[in-house]
Amino acid sequence: MTADSRSSAANPAEARPTDTRASDSGLTDNLGVLVGFDGSELAALALRYGAAEALHRDVPLTVVTAFTMPLMIYPNMASIPSEPEDEAAMRAAEKTLAEAAELLADHPGPVTYAVESGDAAGVLVNLSANADVIIVGARGRGGFMGRMLGSVSTALPPHAHCPTIVVPRHSAHRGDTTGPVVVAVDGSEGARIAMFTAAEAAASRNADLEIVTVLPAGEEWLYWYPELELGGDVADRRQQQIEAELDKDAEELRSQFPGLQVSTSALIGDATALLSAATKTAQLTVLGTRGRGAVKSALLGSVSRGVLHHAEGPVMVVPA
Repeated sequence: MTADSRSSAANPAEARPTDTRASDSGLTDNLGVLVGFDGSELAALALRYGAAEALHRDVPLTVVTAFTMPLMIYPNMASIPSEPEDEAAMRAAEKTLAEAAELLADHPGPVTYAVESGDAAGVLVNLSANADVIIVGARGRGGFMGRMLGSVSTALPPHAHCPTIVVPRHSAHRGDTTGPVVVAVDGSEGARIAMFTAAEAAASRNADLEIVTVLPAGEEWLYWYPELELGGDVADRRQQQIEAELDKDAEELRSQFPGLQVSTSALIGDATALLSAATKTAQLTVLGTRGRGAVKSALLGSVSRGVLHHAEGPVMVVPA
């Protein structure tokens, strides 16, 4: 964090259990589940999701809000505010955290509340080095999600040091779900990391795990490479090969996570559309930041970005 970063417990939370081991930023070494909160409706949804996630994982919950100080120019003495603007911004942030403490009044686990000075995405990226997972709403009203999806909620996943879960508005209308944890794999190393992360998430929830690979339809390849002359038997053989590979992955996961129910499927079609559809019924949809696409330098792959934009349920993006 920068030298001017500051931390503060919201007044309603002062009596709540916290881990008192302080780091340089004023927060603990082990942040557990880290939630970015700005007081918006979706931030409240992300907060409730984060509280449940902390209980699933049996780890602490850390709630953070960030504020920035705009450069102000005062033309005369009369225009100078009576209260220093940094103090006013800090007090407003503390009020936001007090709202979070009220929402978490019944949370049985340890909670830490903190105000940090700086850009919201940068604050969360820095803190993610000491967190198990970050959870944010898809968009909101202030520093964390005030900009359209594609700013914090898409800038954070590829830069964070831990997985990021983005909670969309649609999640508020779904209620509790008993659906599976779905993870998309494509044979890349990043997808393999995402697969094991998804298995851990499914095990902590006592949920089933579904491993999915999406192959592009033959028509897409023939448009660009008509000389391939792909036949149905070629697509069928490749699909069977993929299914055999997925079955091996499933066996490996069952051996490492006893009792975990694992299913596999190799689908043909548009990956973004099919995976976005899966978010409607999945407890959690897990993706890597990028896979085997041609643009290796892209921090967030087109599929991950597309699913984040169209998701109707929580999406976890796992950094490579």
